[in-house]
Amino acid sequence: MRILGIDPGYAIVGYGIIDYNGGSFSIVSHGAVTTCAGEDFPKRLKCIYDDLIFLIDKYRPECISIERLYFNTNTATAIDVAQARGVIVLAAETKGLEINEYTPLQVKQSVTGYGRAQKHQVMDMVKSLLKLKAVPKPDDTADALALAICHAHYQGSVYSKIYTEAKR
Repeated sequence: MRILGIDPGYAIVGYGIIDYNGGSFSIVSHGAVTTCAGEDFPKRLKCIYDDLIFLIDKYRPECISIERLYFNTNTATAIDVAQARGVIVLAAETKGLEINEYTPLQVKQSVTGYGRAQKHQVMDMVKSLLKLKAVPKPDDTADALALAICHAHYQGSVYSKIYTEAKR
């Protein structure tokens, strides 16, 4: 299964693409979509959309794993990130990808085995699970890879089977 993990944002959108087969991971690509701070916000959203469409067309993932947003402070930032996330979801839906959402707690639990793990612990596990020489930079990229790993773990779980049945 080829999974596109996305860490949503509007300045930096981290992405990580992995193949998951029989319990093993292989990394396909990772990086970040970036937008310029001085550019009009609608143009930044279009850049994110266009780049996501390009990545989907190039790598042909079967599904997308994206972070479910949770903000308890700065609502202005939350609204902008939510708009960027909407554009990302639109790109995935336009290309017919299955969209899977996970909370930060779920990602930490899946990747490290502990839902309250610290960021550096998640990063170290991403590096280890994907057999990388270093933690991918920027952090948004490593977060995106963690989201892809999370979906790989969940897609074969009992939770996934129950969720799939409930959707039908």
